[in-house]
This record gives sequence, C-alpha cells and structure tokens, in this order.
Amino acid sequence: MKIKFTQEALGYFKELSTILYEEEYFGFEDSALRYVDTLVRDIIDKLPRKQKRIAPPYFEKYGDKLLFSTFRRNKNTQWYVFFNLYEDEVELIYLVRYISNNHLIAQYL
Repeated sequence: MKIKFTQEALGYFKELSTILYEEEYFGFEDSALRYVDTLVRDIIDKLPRKQKRIAPPYFEKYGDKLLFSTFRRNKNTQWYVFFNLYEDEVELIYLVRYISNNHLIAQYL
C-alpha cells in the first residue's frame, strides 16, 4: 500500500503553514509548520484505515470517482482528504488529490 499526493495537494500543504501563521491561527511559524507536518503524517499513516465515503458531485472538479476520509485535528477543525484508489500489479495506491477543512467546504458535504 502506498500513499501519493498530486502536485496540487503538495502545493496546498506548502501554502497552508503560511496561511495558518499569517492569519494568526498560530503565533509562531514553527507551530504552523508542525501542525501541517503532523497532518501530512496522519494522512500517510492512517488513510488506509479510515472510513472511506463517496465524495459528493461538487468535488468532481478535483477528479472522477473520488472518495474522502476525515481527520479531526481539534474540536473546531476537521480535515477532508479526497483521493482515488488504484491497484497496480503489486499494491494498492491512494492518490490524494484535494484537501480542505470544514470551515471551507462543509456546505458541500
């Protein structure tokens, strides 16, 4: 089993720590970086064991036949990870295409 990220998803993670710091969700840039690193590690470690749901039609702009799983970071924020599953001759591949949180996309779920 392998977890891969599209360039768009990787780009979002790079922007996220800057956004979290500049919007003052975190007082220190290092704290924002650690938050993002922990989120990425959780996705890599836990995505295969998470409950998978079919993504609503709104999210088709990020890929066909998407699934999603959730990752709660605290009592206010839940992250949604949208991905496709592929199987090659050796292993199952999770391709993460889009990431967002309940503050931005709750109305579409």
